[in-house]
Amino acid sequence: MEELVSLLQKHKYTISMAESCTGGLLAACIVSVPDASKVFNQSFVTYTEEAKMKYAHVKKETIQKYGVVSEEVAYEMAIGVKKESNSNVGIGITGYAGPTGDNVGLVCFGLAINNEAYAYEMWFKGSRNDIRAEAVEFIVRKTIEKLNEL
Repeated sequence: MEELVSLLQKHKYTISMAESCTGGLLAACIVSVPDASKVFNQSFVTYTEEAKMKYAHVKKETIQKYGVVSEEVAYEMAIGVKKESNSNVGIGITGYAGPTGDNVGLVCFGLAINNEAYAYEMWFKGSRNDIRAEAVEFIVRKTIEKLNEL
């Protein structure tokens, strides 16, 4: 997490996120780093479809067409939260952390940096909390990777 906060500071960027299955874990990990206040803008836990639409500006049509756990929804979450918070970086996370149900372990991510946006789909194994932690680690690595390309 320190590397992410350091890179954001280097670029003079702020970050915001809309989290669903991770329930604010990414935000909590970021704010645990000293000086996170210099880069952390805001975070929403958008657990319901309504919250995703209201706070991350996901289109109802996108949810209806692709499902609430989809790369398309995560992509819109990232772009929407970035715009809503006027941040340089926006992250959207939606998935099935379990412990029961179909597709447990499927997590979709959106990452928006300035005028570029990306979507990812990953499958994780383990307990509910393992899946949530692995999801946070994955998107942090991807964000660091993209920031290092700038």
